[in-house]
Amino acid sequence: MTTDATVEVDACGLQCPMPLLHAKRALNRMQSGECLRVLATDQGSVRDFRVFAEQSGHTLLTSEERAGVYIHLLQKS
Repeated sequence: MTTDATVEVDACGLQCPMPLLHAKRALNRMQSGECLRVLATDQGSVRDFRVFAEQSGHTLLTSEERAGVYIHLLQKS
C-alpha cells in the first residue's frame, strides 16, 4: 500500500452522518485499491466507519484518535 495515492477528506466539525457521506462520495470517485483517509471529530465516526467497512466490502485499515481527531484509513474494494 502506498500512501502517495491516498485521498483525504477533512470532515472535522461535521456530525453524523456527514463524515460517512463525504467518505462515500470520495470512494465513488476512486479506483479499486486506492486509499481514503478521513479526518473527523465526531466520536461516533469510529463505530460508523467500522460498520460501513463491514457492510460495503471496503477495508478499514486503521482507525485511531489523535488530539480529538479520529483518523480512519479505508482501502476501496
